[in-house]
Amino acid sequence: MLRLFMKEHAAFIVFQVVLVAFIMLLYWLDGFRNLDTAIYSFVISTVLVITFLSARFARRYQYYQRILSAPQNLEHMLQREGKSPEQVQNEVYLQKLYRLYQHEVQSLYAAQNRHLQFMNQWVHQMKTPISVMHLLLQEEKELDKNSVREEMERLKAGLDTVLMNARLDTFEQDMQVEQINLRALVSEVATENKRLFISKRVYPEISIGAEHVVATDQKWMKFIIGQFLTNAVKYTFKQNKKVYIAAECSNGNTLLTIRDEGIGISSSDLPRVTKAFFTGENGRKIGESTGMGLYLAKEVCGKLGHELTISSVQGEGTTVSVLFCNQDFVTQEEHDDSSGNR
Repeated sequence: MLRLFMKEHAAFIVFQVVLVAFIMLLYWLDGFRNLDTAIYSFVISTVLVITFLSARFARRYQYYQRILSAPQNLEHMLQREGKSPEQVQNEVYLQKLYRLYQHEVQSLYAAQNRHLQFMNQWVHQMKTPISVMHLLLQEEKELDKNSVREEMERLKAGLDTVLMNARLDTFEQDMQVEQINLRALVSEVATENKRLFISKRVYPEISIGAEHVVATDQKWMKFIIGQFLTNAVKYTFKQNKKVYIAAECSNGNTLLTIRDEGIGISSSDLPRVTKAFFTGENGRKIGESTGMGLYLAKEVCGKLGHELTISSVQGEGTTVSVLFCNQDFVTQEEHDDSSGNR
């Protein structure tokens, strides 16, 4: 402790010695030759310096004792034992740093807990399609390819969700914003899910003009639209219903809406449907919901700068809207020209 104090004040001690020596030299050059007065001045200066350093050491004793001891926990560094303005400010800085550290740790813990909970739930749900395919393979009659294909689609959808959830933490590294033709993108996603539409006898109706071009990430937006279409079909229990997909432009903004004619969402569940792992009444009815689809869609839309809104009337259907803010109205010809130039 004393060694640390001396190292901290070594410059001050050297300065005092040089100052006293300089004063003595001035007296000597001025013709003052009284040795007793010189010794008296030196002793007085030394006593004053030692007294000052001793008082300073006493004031800083507890502070030195704390920083030289092994900390038992993180709260140990937050003790307020500083006396000087510098020590007090240093303790304030450490407290702010500790709060920042706590926030980072809590965020990491929440993300880790979310990943763990989602993986446990996903593994449990993926047992169902695997079990179904195992039973199909054990049957002696000819293999039902449609049933196997349906279970494979469920596995593929689950894997896609897991991958997107894993990539969400490194979203900025995986993002590539470009001009995307909205109609082509929606048509592509609808085509990829055509077997789901046919099996449930729910059909999409796309009303998007070729002039709607938005700035977004194609891969992430395909995943989001796929989640909306899958939910629309999954929660439409009656046959021969439709999923209406439309887009409109206003004041430089493009609004994409997906409306189904399904069972809708209860007013009590609607504010929570974008929370992680929330399934609600509808999720319990079908028993396959992970509660992560709309959560991931909400997170991705937020990171891309899009505004996601969900409205629903129970028994009539649900409408999901994505607002692409500050989009320039680009004609299809302009979009094709810019693509050709690239």
